[in-house]
Amino acid sequence: MKYVALVYYDENIMKAMSQSEWDALNQECMAGVENLQAKGHYLGGEPLQPVETATTVRVRNSQMSTTDGPFAETKEQLAGFYLLDARDLNEAIQLAGRIPPARYGSVEVRPVRELVPEGNVAGGHGDTGR
Repeated sequence: MKYVALVYYDENIMKAMSQSEWDALNQECMAGVENLQAKGHYLGGEPLQPVETATTVRVRNSQMSTTDGPFAETKEQLAGFYLLDARDLNEAIQLAGRIPPARYGSVEVRPVRELVPEGNVAGGHGDTGR
């Protein structure tokens, strides 16, 4: 089963790191990805640019608007994600606990919802998003 591990941390803590601390954390993350790949758990993932580079898009009454910055002001910002293959939620949680930035923030683990095309489901009903 697929799970996404959303990595959150306070960007101010990361900005306060020395360059050598930041480089060591990044090297640790890359080694962790290699380990997950070797064990068949890593399906993909990417780190994100800092939150000040974000743009939030909304569509209301067929009108699109954009706002600089993230959707919500929070203490921790979305820093990246890992797409994991795990047999169940317990294994996904164990894998997420090994993601190095979890020491500085949190990792939200969520099952991936598979969307099924309308004609491919018994009874003819696709996933409605509920």
